[in-house]
Amino acid sequence: MIVINIKENEPIDKALKRFKKKFEKTGVLKALRARSYYEKKSVRMRKQVIRASYRLKLQEGAAND
Repeated sequence: MIVINIKENEPIDKALKRFKKKFEKTGVLKALRARSYYEKKSVRMRKQVIRASYRLKLQEGAAND
C-alpha cells in the first residue's frame, strides 16, 4: 500500500505528483497489463532482445555524438 504524507500547506498537485511517481516505481500497472493476456515465453524473450538491441543502438549513438 502506498502512503503519501501530505505536509501542512502543501498543494494537492504536488502530493498527487509524488503519489504518481511512487505508484509508477512499484510497477503495479505494468504487471497488471502484462497479466491481462497470456504471452508465450518465446514471444516475451524476443521482445526483450529487441528492446535491448534498441537501447544499445541509442547508447552507441549518444556515445558517438
